[in-house]
Amino acid sequence: MQEITERISRLFQAYGLGEIRGEIRPVSGGLMHRMFQVRGTGGVYAVKWLNPEIMKRPGVFDNFRRAEELEDALEEQGIPIVSAIRFGTKKMLKHEDRYYYIFRWQEGRITDYNQISSEQCRKAGEILGRIHGTDPREAAIEEPEISRIDFESYIRKAEEESPLIAELLKENLPVLSKAEKRLNEARRSLPPFSAIDDPDMDPKNVMWHQGEPYVIDLECLRRGNPVSSCLDLALQWAGTTNGAYRGENLESFLRGYFSSYDNGFRAYEELFGIAYSWLDWLEYNIRRALGVEGSLPEEIRLGEEEVKNTIGRIRYLSEKEREVCEVLACCGTFTV
Repeated sequence: MQEITERISRLFQAYGLGEIRGEIRPVSGGLMHRMFQVRGTGGVYAVKWLNPEIMKRPGVFDNFRRAEELEDALEEQGIPIVSAIRFGTKKMLKHEDRYYYIFRWQEGRITDYNQISSEQCRKAGEILGRIHGTDPREAAIEEPEISRIDFESYIRKAEEESPLIAELLKENLPVLSKAEKRLNEARRSLPPFSAIDDPDMDPKNVMWHQGEPYVIDLECLRRGNPVSSCLDLALQWAGTTNGAYRGENLESFLRGYFSSYDNGFRAYEELFGIAYSWLDWLEYNIRRALGVEGSLPEEIRLGEEEVKNTIGRIRYLSEKEREVCEVLACCGTFTV
């Protein structure tokens, strides 16, 4: 922690934020980057210390730059987001050999996944609709991104380096293969829409203060398919992430969404396979657990934990498909 304190102190001095007051406090919740609460002479800030391994990826700086531009567009629309502070022309700061974002501290808390209310789902759906409605467009029909995870290859590698991962993959290979097939079928069937999208707007990335939501962690902003994103996030808010699905929460999220953005599409039950987009996160964490995406022990342990969690979510989604589709089939009857 001493190194972190010294680095952030020098960062604050370099960008005119004054002296640090008190201890720098780690903030939990992030699975990719590290976040700290920092009290300075100019106020209270959140400092996001970007994962060095992520910053080595090809195209990563273009992705962050694009996200910053879209963040500005959402802020202009008055959408309740917590945007990074701009220093001159820059939001992303490079200091010494690390990259950071700095935010004004947002009071509030992340809701307990087990205590998400229908009203919170409605408000979250409304915000996602406002994001999608900021600059919607018809998109050219293109070949979709197809998932081709070589599970057999990962199993062979894991048998040598991580027997736990190997066993998890072998035991669940049938359900994972089926999920990948359903995901690819759904992606091929998506209608050609495009919108500003925040695919990471799940419950852990929305702060609540006095009953009102504020979206955080916006570095994943991009243009994407709003139908895919709406379905994926509606299911997460409805409790499929933590194995506590509630149909009323799914309905509330969708009603809130349609109240602020309606492109006319309603056949969501035909695209249930989009729910298996968790496979992308699964593959990343398999690679992390096997030391391919960074070799730090804590990264490997986190990868192992997330492989287990993500396989559990995929299995749960498979078990809940019928119940979920019953609600999705009613979308056409919703009045907004």
